[in-house]
Amino acid sequence: MPMGSLETRPIIAITSGEPAGIGPDIILSALSEQTFPARLVVLADVELLEDRARELGLSVTISKLEQPSDVPPHSQGQINVLPIPKAKKTTSGILEVANSPYVLETLKRAGEGCLRHEFDAIVTPPVHKGILCETGVHFSGHTEYFQAQCKSPHVVMMLATEAMKVALVTTHLPLKDISSAITEHSISLVVKALNKDLQEKFGIAQPKILVCGLNPHAGEDGHLGREEIDVIIPTLNKLRQEGLNLIGPLPADTLFTPKYLNDADCALAMYHDQGLPVLKYSGFGNAVNITLGLPIIRTSVDHGTAIDLAGTGKANNGSLKVAIQHAINMANNAKKFSK
Repeated sequence: MPMGSLETRPIIAITSGEPAGIGPDIILSALSEQTFPARLVVLADVELLEDRARELGLSVTISKLEQPSDVPPHSQGQINVLPIPKAKKTTSGILEVANSPYVLETLKRAGEGCLRHEFDAIVTPPVHKGILCETGVHFSGHTEYFQAQCKSPHVVMMLATEAMKVALVTTHLPLKDISSAITEHSISLVVKALNKDLQEKFGIAQPKILVCGLNPHAGEDGHLGREEIDVIIPTLNKLRQEGLNLIGPLPADTLFTPKYLNDADCALAMYHDQGLPVLKYSGFGNAVNITLGLPIIRTSVDHGTAIDLAGTGKANNGSLKVAIQHAINMANNAKKFSK
């Protein structure tokens, strides 16, 4: 991918995550280990980053910015910060509910900045949902937060590694509720959003999408369940008539093999634990969580806050590096598509 001129490199906003967790650690280490072909701006409390850098023994240069347009191209060891103050000083590994509004403010500022075109994408390290909810604000996740902020009617969760991309029709549902959630409407919304963003944000002109069946052996002609016959197959046929390149429904136990994956752009699983265990086995620690269906670009790490590792220097920054690079690639593709 062409690096682009320094002035045209995308501006990527990186939120700082839960301040007591490994978010600050992986930001500091990732940005100190390599140079990314973008202009990176961290939305964070400056003192938090300075304290954590000393705790980790990292030699970095932390610079305050007045506004996003001031951010220069990234260079190794340079941390450019759009300051957002915390309420209380942070101790690594110790959650503090008083700093929850700070975490939410970093997300709000990042989303607003993307909607105003100050930023080209957002990368989010992990937050601690429990401590955020203790403020009395129900926080179910980054995905739902940005969906509400962007007023998007429907979003799609996709995880990606170098080897594969897996999107989901349903996300965090009990198994007993999944069958009733697999409808023509839900499948159509997900497939259309997935196809659109594969074109616009990944630069794939005619995406080829593999679709899992819901039941073992994709229903075995109705002997192991009728969801394929009654819902999935008729819906896929209608979508094919609209020009979408869909393969399936295929049995999930054979779809995730090189025979199929090597000739496709993305796999669509019917539920969370149908697709994500395979992806995470193939690339955990180097996978990225991507929210599709938004008018903005948002990528995230594939792990949690790891409170016990904060400040120890043992946190793995691989997923953050991949999330940053995916955000850069998607932002560049989106700019090309809009021309």
